This record gives sequence, C-alpha cells and structure tokens, in this order.
Amino acid sequence: MSESPAPETAPARWIDLANPTRFVALADRIVPWLAVASAGVLVVGLYLSFAAPEDYQQGITVRIMYIHVPFAWLSMFCYTLMAASALGTLVWRHPLADVALKSAAPLGAVFTALALITGSIWGKPMWGTWWVWDARLTSVFVLFLMYLGIIALTRAFDDASRSAWAAAVITLVGFINIPIIKFSVDWWNTLHQPASVFRLEGPTIDPSLLWPLLVMAAGFTLLFVVLHLVAMRTEIARRRVAAMRRLAVRQASA
Repeated sequence: MSESPAPETAPARWIDLANPTRFVALADRIVPWLAVASAGVLVVGLYLSFAAPEDYQQGITVRIMYIHVPFAWLSMFCYTLMAASALGTLVWRHPLADVALKSAAPLGAVFTALALITGSIWGKPMWGTWWVWDARLTSVFVLFLMYLGIIALTRAFDDASRSAWAAAVITLVGFINIPIIKFSVDWWNTLHQPASVFRLEGPTIDPSLLWPLLVMAAGFTLLFVVLHLVAMRTEIARRRVAAMRRLAVRQASA
C-alpha cells in the first residue's frame, strides 16, 4: 500500500525558494510569461481607456487617471512589499529579503515620481496650479524622499549585513507614512479628491470608467512584478560576482 506524501512537502517547495539558485531558476521560467501577460493586459487596458467615455466634469483630462492612479497605487504597494521584506530581514533572517527590499526601492522611487508628475499634469487644469502643499501631495512627496534615502542607505556600507539591517529598520519606521497617504484625504481638508475605488461602501466611479482603471492597474502591477523579479535576479548575480572577487583577493593574498 503506497504512502501518501508527507504534509510538509508543499510548504517545503516554498521554503526551497529561499535558496537563491532555485529562486533564479524559477524567475528565469516565469518572467517571460509574466512579461507577455503584462503587455497583453496593458494593451487591453489602453484600448478600454481610450474607448471609455469622458467625465461629465473633467472631460477628456480624466483619461490621465488611468495611468496616474496605478502609479500612485504601486508607489504604496512597493513600499508595503519593502516593509514586509524588512521584517523578513530582521525577524526571520530570510536570505532573499534584503535582495527584495534593495531591488524594489528604485522601482518604488520611479513609480512615485511618475505619480507626482502625472498628478501635477492632472491637477493643473482641475485646480489651476501644478502643485499644492496639501496632505496627500506632501505625504507622497515625503514617500519619494524616503525611497531616495533608502536607495542611498543600501549603498552606504561596504558591509552588506550592516546595510541590510539599517535599510530594514528605516523602511519599517517609514511605513507609518503609508496609512497617512491612504487616509490623508479623510483626515484633513485637501484639494485631492477622496477615495473613490477602495471604499467600504464600494466604488463611487461609474463602471464604464472603473473597469479600464482596474485593467490598467492589473497590467502595471504585472509589470512591476516582472521588473522586480529581474532586478532581484540581477542583484543576486551582482552579489555572487562580488563574493567571487573577495574570494579571489583572499586567495591571492594568502
């Protein structure tokens, strides 16, 4: 009578991904498929965005929403991922946690910068100004500065372990800014419109505008996953090369 697989078999496969070699092998297999999926979803999203009706108040300028909102969402999602990676570094000592954090920071900075730029372009015809120091815009700008600081911190130490520990601590401390960004339009009086998609009462956007937005958000999220996996794969290769160089130096000086 054959024995059934041990219950820990499936979790063990996930634990195996902590091995950088296995992780890179998995990334090599899934990145091309995710890239194709991301491109396909974005093409569909762009078609739906241009086919969607104009807003009765904002007119054609509402179309920038289909890229601005995904950029803003990813700016917060990326930092949340970094905070989870920071916990992985400090609490569980996961060997890939610091790689994930360091690889995500530049992507988060880019998406946050794009959110600020597209928001300013959208705000000019709506508010009559490119920028206002209200709670939402200021907190997102602070998030951008935090990304830049973490990027600098990850490159400030020659000792990789010290760099990982410092970046993880700063990332966790800075996570307090994420709920501030999310709820700033509810806590303070700002020019920025209140939440209209992720609400307990449900979205307030008409489905003809909501579905293109959700498809674009899904496409950009897939794009982020692809870029993050590629960046992690590159960082692992960089660390391996650096380790081999240090070993070669020690052997040459022995």
